[in-house]
Amino acid sequence: MISKAERELPGSVLFMCAQNAVRSPMAAALAIAEFPNSIFFSSAGVRDGLFNPFAVEVMAEKNIDISDHEPRAFEDLDDSYFDLIITLSPVAHAVALDIKRSLSIDVENWSIADATKIQGRRSIILDAYRQVRDDLTARIVARFARN
Repeated sequence: MISKAERELPGSVLFMCAQNAVRSPMAAALAIAEFPNSIFFSSAGVRDGLFNPFAVEVMAEKNIDISDHEPRAFEDLDDSYFDLIITLSPVAHAVALDIKRSLSIDVENWSIADATKIQGRRSIILDAYRQVRDDLTARIVARFARN
């Protein structure tokens, strides 16, 4: 098994989910905040979604502003070559595997809950988004930290 210190870090990473409105933009912003200037991080969806104020609110709690994020689909990216695509939803994983076949890109699948499925009081919904944010942070640090 390759240790974390021995693993070669990718030069560019795309976080991909279904709509590029919650998980993938949160992941890219968290990764950029955690590892500025070391790896190029971006995000996209299988299709573009709608602006999500809950995602913006829980990211602001960590002093990360994603309020100007505009959801975009993979096909809308200016450059579609990445060393690694990390998928955050089943539909994104299926699409990324197709992309992998044609572009020889590495693909990893991270099982991250979909906070948009949570209903109830505002506090319950925000807690679900916080859990997504915190799960993403832990996975990002574990995957890209050198020590």
